[in-house]
Amino acid sequence: MTSELRLVFDAMCLNHFSRIDRLDVLGHQLVDCSCTTTEFVRAELREGLAHHPEIAAALEADWVEVDQLDTVEALMTFERWASRIGSGTRDIGEASVFAAAQLNSAIAITDDGAATKVARKHGLEVHGTLWLLARSCRLGKMGTGEVSTLIEMLADSGMRLPCTGPEFAGWARKHKLL
Repeated sequence: MTSELRLVFDAMCLNHFSRIDRLDVLGHQLVDCSCTTTEFVRAELREGLAHHPEIAAALEADWVEVDQLDTVEALMTFERWASRIGSGTRDIGEASVFAAAQLNSAIAITDDGAATKVARKHGLEVHGTLWLLARSCRLGKMGTGEVSTLIEMLADSGMRLPCTGPEFAGWARKHKLL
């Protein structure tokens, strides 16, 4: 999986695309990217299986590899991120994603606003699900109507996003994503 764009996923995006049975659509949009996550995020996803068995798709996706945080440098980087954003169950997943992104010169993908602010304050490039969907529009892989439908489906699954599907095009233009 060699690519100029490397993405490290937190649980939320993978979780909700699995819950709406559209993880394959997300993967198809990212065929030109190297996509990874961490064992901490995978553990978080496994915890959700009891309530949402469809999350298993995220654990089985062959387009998402696992970044190992098993070197001294990786563990120290992870510890720094954990001290910056917290050590709660979900914070650990984000800390691991930020560590993997930093170590691999990658972009962290999370929809947690507070964690995003901390990451950006410390110089890490971080974006969310809507950035990924806007990227698909910019690359001509999807139209704004298709993205709008996906956003509505994600919202129906319980995902909190900064705009509704019908608001997406305006929101994305306002944030210079389209």
